[in-house]
Amino acid sequence: MSSTRHRLATIGGVLTIAASIVAIGACHRERRGVATVRFWAFGREGEEVRELVPEFERLHPHIRVEVQQIPWTAAHEKLLTAFVGRVTPDAAQLGNTWIPELAALGALAPLDARLAGSAMPRDDYFAGIWDGNVVEGTTWGVPWYVDTRLLFYRTDLVAKTGLPWPPRSWAAWRQVMGRIRQQGGADRYAILLPIDEWNQPVVFGLQNGATLLDPAGTRGRFRDPRFRRAMDFYLELYKSGMAPPLDRSGLVNLYQQFAEGWFAMVITGPWNLGEFARRIPADQQDLWATAALPPPDAGMPYPGASLAGGSSVVLFRRAAHADAAWQWLEFLSQPAQQARFYGLTGDLPARRSAWETTDLAADPKARSFLVQLGNALPVPKVPEWERIATRVADRAEQGARGGRPLDEVLAGLDADADRILEKRRWMLSRANRSGG
Repeated sequence: MSSTRHRLATIGGVLTIAASIVAIGACHRERRGVATVRFWAFGREGEEVRELVPEFERLHPHIRVEVQQIPWTAAHEKLLTAFVGRVTPDAAQLGNTWIPELAALGALAPLDARLAGSAMPRDDYFAGIWDGNVVEGTTWGVPWYVDTRLLFYRTDLVAKTGLPWPPRSWAAWRQVMGRIRQQGGADRYAILLPIDEWNQPVVFGLQNGATLLDPAGTRGRFRDPRFRRAMDFYLELYKSGMAPPLDRSGLVNLYQQFAEGWFAMVITGPWNLGEFARRIPADQQDLWATAALPPPDAGMPYPGASLAGGSSVVLFRRAAHADAAWQWLEFLSQPAQQARFYGLTGDLPARRSAWETTDLAADPKARSFLVQLGNALPVPKVPEWERIATRVADRAEQGARGGRPLDEVLAGLDADADRILEKRRWMLSRANRSGG
């Protein structure tokens, strides 16, 4: 009896194991036809993009999308750590200035062959934004949402000057600012330019045709006369009292101070469309507007250039499900999804056709961004750019607040850039010697 129970127990155990194997096999068979795409997105975008997943999975029942939200403050380090550990996701959001670095590391998959068969025509994107995704002739990312910088200004204070607006040159713009400063008094300023931001002097340099670095991206070119003129214009705004020499931490409340008329203009980005609408008092909503930036000289094309920013979506070279991930990126790039994402986040669509399906093109305050994006230029496409940009802000602050002579500021900036780019020069020279 005991042996019979033992045999039955053994048979039962075998049957249980067999049933488990069958169940696991069935589960594997079920999963075999479904690809799970791992997608990393940063900040608020990582939260809101989840709203688009159900519709995509309904249209693509053989694909599942797992979104991992990562804070912007941790994103860069996490990407590099994942690359070193060979655990990168299938696809991700990537800040445009990070693309050259990840491409140089060999982390990203080239996209030109896939784009050739896609419904993402390049002429539906802003040329300068798209160009930021192209490094050495290869496309590594597709713009997801776009960003640039332009003027937010007080309409009443500008109108009070009686001068033409928007200005069509730096000189005309400087004349308006001078009149605002004169009419406002010693405790009022024409423009706010936080002194610890690199964007403004770089924008003025790009407007004036400065390349910032040499063609190979191995040396600084900040002593170039074109950038020298731009930095001189920028620093003069502090020296003449047009702008207060404050960093971002020195501001009490940008929106309140703008509403109070403490300054009449600020160069900022599209996220402030929503912030100004929420934070400026309701009875002052008609007292602010936006305008594209003026070019350096009258007769030059309007608007002047500004920065090509925003985020793109990329495929990783080690993607486990590259084809499925590409379908997800194509979905995110559809005009209808771009418009929906704008509604969720306020991020400006990367595709021009998406603007026509939203209220953006009909909104005068947003339409200025459409105009400005038509002349947005990328910063130098080298992995070291963000370190160089930090030095631009530091050196500019020395000139504006510390009284350093302009030539000393620019010489120091070239020295900083050359030092940062030293390893790049070594690697390129080594590649040239080996014929690589």
